[in-house]
Amino acid sequence: MKKFLRIVVRLSLALAVLIAAVLLLGLVGVDHRPYFRAPYYVATTARLHASLVTNTVVQGELAAGFGRALLTPTINAPTDDSTKGQFRSLPLAGYGNRHGKPASGVHDDLYVKAVALRVGNRLGVMLGADALIIPPEVTEAAMRHIEAELKLSREQIYLSATHTHCSLGGWGEGMVAEAFAGGFQPGARVWFADRIVSAVRDAIADLKPAALGNGRFAAPQFVRNRLVGELGNVDPDFSYVAVKQDHGKLGVLGSFSAHATVLSGDVMEFSADYPGWWQRTVEEATGGTAVFLAGGVGSHGPVSGGKGFEGTERMGQALARTLLAQIANTPLTNWITFGVLGLDVSMPPLNVRVTDDLRLRPWLAQRLMPVKTNTFIQAFRLNDVVWISTPCDFSGELALGVKDFLRVRGGSGAVITSFNGDYVGYVIRSRYYHMDGYEPRTMSFFGPNVPDYFDEFIRTMALSLANK
Repeated sequence: MKKFLRIVVRLSLALAVLIAAVLLLGLVGVDHRPYFRAPYYVATTARLHASLVTNTVVQGELAAGFGRALLTPTINAPTDDSTKGQFRSLPLAGYGNRHGKPASGVHDDLYVKAVALRVGNRLGVMLGADALIIPPEVTEAAMRHIEAELKLSREQIYLSATHTHCSLGGWGEGMVAEAFAGGFQPGARVWFADRIVSAVRDAIADLKPAALGNGRFAAPQFVRNRLVGELGNVDPDFSYVAVKQDHGKLGVLGSFSAHATVLSGDVMEFSADYPGWWQRTVEEATGGTAVFLAGGVGSHGPVSGGKGFEGTERMGQALARTLLAQIANTPLTNWITFGVLGLDVSMPPLNVRVTDDLRLRPWLAQRLMPVKTNTFIQAFRLNDVVWISTPCDFSGELALGVKDFLRVRGGSGAVITSFNGDYVGYVIRSRYYHMDGYEPRTMSFFGPNVPDYFDEFIRTMALSLANK
C-alpha cells in the first residue's frame, strides 16, 4: 500500500511539474503595450506614407459595367467536379452548432456580383458575394487569375460578402475555420475563386458610359446592438450607390450593418438570408443588378420582425422598397471624382486568450490558428463618399466615429464594409475587450489595440482620398 501511495505521489508531482511547465512555456500575459510604439505600426505607417505620395484621384466621365456569377454549388452530384461547382456533399458556413453537416438543398440561389467603374485611366471593381466571408485563400487564388488575365492589382478589387450564415462552406483549413465552415474540401476554394474571377471579367467586359449617385436612408427599426443592447449605439444607415448606364441598365450597391443572421443554425439549405431578398426585390423592380455588401456588422444584429425565411423576406423587402423610393430621387452625374487606395497592414502578434489576462504564446496560437502576419484595408472614393473595406467583422459603433470624423474634417460621407477578402476576427470597441462572450473573448484574435490601430489608418486613408 505504501509503495502504491509513493507511486501516486510521484505521478501527481510529475503531473504538477508538467502543468507548470506548460503554463510557463505556453502562456503569457495579454499585450496591452501602446500600438503606436510597436514595430508593426512603424512598418504600416511607412507603407501608407509611401502610398499617399504617389496616389492620385481623378475626375472625368464615368464608364460602368455589371457582372454576375452563380455561386450556388450543385450537391448530391455523383462525383466532385469543382470547376463546375459539383459536389457529392458540401457543408454550410456560419454556425458551429451544425457540426459540419452537409447542406440538404437550396432555398434561394447564391451569387457573386460585381460593378466595374472606370474614370480616365483609373479602373476599380466593387464586388459582393453571398457568402459568410471571402476567405484569404480564395482571394489569393482569384487575384492570381485577375492579375494575369485582367492586369488589375489588389487595390483595384473592392471585396465584400453579405455574411449570410447559409452559404457554401468547406473552404477553411484548421480548427477555427472548420468549426464554422465544416470539413475542408479544396474544391470549394476552386469554385469560389472561379466565381469571383467570372463576375469581375464580365463586369469589365460590360463597361459603357454611365452616371452615378450616392445616397443613404435611416432604418433603425431593423438593427440592434448585439453586444450591449440599449447601452450601446447603432449605425442605422443603409448606404447605397446607384449606377446607370446610358442605355438604361441600372446597378445598385447597398450596405447595411445588421448581421445576416435572421436564419438560425437549424436551417440546412443554401440561402442569402435577408440580403438575398433585398437583392432580388431590387432586381425584379429595376431589371438591373443589386449587390449587397455587409457593413459594420461586428456589433450589430438584425431585427427582422419575423422568424426564419418569413423574417428574411419581411426585412429584405422592406429595405428594398425604401431603397427603390430613394433611388427615384437620387441625382446622377456622369462626371465623377474617383480614387482607389489600398494598404498592406502589419498585424500584432496573436492574442488568443485563455483567461482575461492570459493568452497563448503567439507561436502556440499560430499553430492552432494559422493566420497571416499582414492583412489589407482599402478605400474607394465615389464623388463625395469614401467607401472603406475591412478584413473583419468591423464594429458599427466604430464606423459611427469614422463617419462623424470624415463629415467634419473632410466634408465627405463614409461607408465602412466588412469581409474584404481576408479575415482577422471581430474588431469592436476597446471598451468591450474585458467582457465575456463570443465577440470580445473568442473572436478578438489580435488583442485590445487592434480597434484603435485600424481606426487610425482608416481615418488617415479616408481623409487623404476625401481631400484630394
